[in-house]
Amino acid sequence: MGSANQVLNICAPITNQQESVSVEQIVNNMKLAKEEGADTVEVRLDCITNFYPLLHLKIILQNKPLPVLIANRKKWDGSLSKGDESMRLEALQLAVELGADFIEVELKEASCIPALVEHKRNHNSHGKIIVSCYVDGITPPQEELLQLVARMQATGSDIIKLVTHAADITEVTRIFSLFPHCQNLQVPLIAYSYGERGLISHLLSPKFGGFFVYGSLAGNPIPGMPSLDSLKEAYKLEGVNEDTKVFGLISKPVSHSKGPILHNPSFRHVNYNGIYVPMFVDDLKEFFSTYSSPDFSGFSVGIPYKEEVLRFCDEVHPLAQSIGAVNTIIRRAGDGKLVGYNTDCEAAITAIEDALVERGCNDGGASLGSPLAGRLFVLVGAGGAGKALAFGAKSRGARLVIFDIDFDRAKSLACAVSGEAQPYKELVNFQPEKGAILANATPIGMHPNTDRIPVAEATLEHYWLVFDAVYTPRRTRLLKEADAAGATTVGGVEMFLRQAIGQCNLFTGLEAPKELMREIVLSKF
Repeated sequence: MGSANQVLNICAPITNQQESVSVEQIVNNMKLAKEEGADTVEVRLDCITNFYPLLHLKIILQNKPLPVLIANRKKWDGSLSKGDESMRLEALQLAVELGADFIEVELKEASCIPALVEHKRNHNSHGKIIVSCYVDGITPPQEELLQLVARMQATGSDIIKLVTHAADITEVTRIFSLFPHCQNLQVPLIAYSYGERGLISHLLSPKFGGFFVYGSLAGNPIPGMPSLDSLKEAYKLEGVNEDTKVFGLISKPVSHSKGPILHNPSFRHVNYNGIYVPMFVDDLKEFFSTYSSPDFSGFSVGIPYKEEVLRFCDEVHPLAQSIGAVNTIIRRAGDGKLVGYNTDCEAAITAIEDALVERGCNDGGASLGSPLAGRLFVLVGAGGAGKALAFGAKSRGARLVIFDIDFDRAKSLACAVSGEAQPYKELVNFQPEKGAILANATPIGMHPNTDRIPVAEATLEHYWLVFDAVYTPRRTRLLKEADAAGATTVGGVEMFLRQAIGQCNLFTGLEAPKELMREIVLSKF
């Protein structure tokens, strides 16, 4: 496990294997990496256009604003000649002479490491030698990885680097388990999985004691690698240590999530030692059986798992049980049981109620305490978010009409809330009574398909209020059209904020910093 006093070292790859770069671009990218918060930069010599070893290495290493890791990788397709190998060794020896801070050698070429070590000694160089191995395909079993680490340690290098491809998020735990093993051997380890499902291998590296955390430049995004900006602004990994509790958003896809830029600063604000990370999950059963340690203390649940996740909870809060959807899970400290909650319901309904009160629409429901009482509530979407809205609206005395592309699902929900289901194809022509509420609980209009709208524009003038659960973009086309038609609008951002406040209370057991959270949402969403 990582220790509280371990120094965080963020390394930015500044060359892209997909395209060649000039030395001028490398020098510029090194400066950008420093500005964006990197501590070290990784330069691949094989990505440099018309590479001249002495000339180009001098330019790079004489202009470095940060420590530099020099690598020189090639495709292993059997076409390498001895000449290629000796030229690559000469380039790495030059890097040692000219002051490279780290020199990376692939395990397949580890026979050259003794010569590099000798070269270091002769030139009184302090550069560290990294032996690396890049494993394609599915991450090997634990036993194979340990054998690989033993082979790498036997090369006599200073640092071991292992990179795998995460075909599934559950494979990443095999990477995490290597860290304590290497600490016992007293050899620093850089290890991560690439691909979107491997993102947590970077973000949780400091918790487990990784030597580097990798972060990408703004102009060079790398799938599954956090950006330098997110590491600096949202995650601030220097505060992460072995005692840090992990919370994650379970979703598929997950890249759209704004949760990390909201929850992480909130944890810090209330001095809670936690980190909130996106988790691209393909199989809930595999996920929960793999991530069963108390370190993984809670989860937000997103699309498409809010209903399916109920069967993996040991207990479910009565409101979430009646809705049939869970958006928050806590691992109870005493017994490790998973307890499911729903913070979506109150979040959406109170946002709608507050907007109606602001508009002065509390006439019909004053006696029942809610401006929704007796009002027609037209709901589009009967999935997890739709269910939360339906049960919330029913609890306030609204009359529901429900549309869903799956008519049986719409009928089932309508039955549960004493509402009416109508075929989805009727939605485009549906004429509500004056003063109705429209709520979109489908992903229609979500980035990247932002030009879509779930209803006919001509019908929007009949609604007093239009709510859209989508929050990327912040102002969806539905909300813009509703505004133009004269309706009061409530965006998914407001629901997102309120449900996140509820989650933060559950995650930390402390009072969520509401004002800070609202400030973040207004400035960054």
